[in-house]
Amino acid sequence: MIAKTPWTERKFNFDFPVTHLPCIYVRLEGTSTRIAEYIKDLSEEQLKLKPDGKWSVKEHIGHLIDLEDLHEGRLDDYRNKVKMLRAADMQNAKTYAANHNAVPVTTLLNKFHETRIHFLKQLEKMDEAALSQSAIHPRLQQPMRVVDMAFFVAEHDDQHLVCIQEILATLNPDQ
Repeated sequence: MIAKTPWTERKFNFDFPVTHLPCIYVRLEGTSTRIAEYIKDLSEEQLKLKPDGKWSVKEHIGHLIDLEDLHEGRLDDYRNKVKMLRAADMQNAKTYAANHNAVPVTTLLNKFHETRIHFLKQLEKMDEAALSQSAIHPRLQQPMRVVDMAFFVAEHDDQHLVCIQEILATLNPDQ
């Protein structure tokens, strides 16, 4: 398969209508289910493996949990009508400090599902005007509406799902 573009090199065009949110919502809602399906037959030890010294499956899941605070904070930024959204920690200090490999995977999956549902419930409450609010994304240096931020989160989820699949491929090279 073709190599994926690194996340920090990705560019985005946010030129779709707000009415795309239902499809984006389904992607966001399904991330925890997709992860659970990918890893259902793996042991805790396999989920801790760090091929080439990169993050393990558990660390990818933990990273997604760690970022839910950022997503919720950005919703607050929109509600407060800030000009620039809060920045992500591009060093991922929270993830590196968390020791997600020491946590049972069921705990990680449940925590991710719980925090994601909370984020989705906030999106559900927003009408078209709220979803259309815009602020500048600090890394991309471009306007991002709430609906665009939801799409961005879904894309980020998928980036990590691909990383998990790449790890799984090292465990089952014949598949």
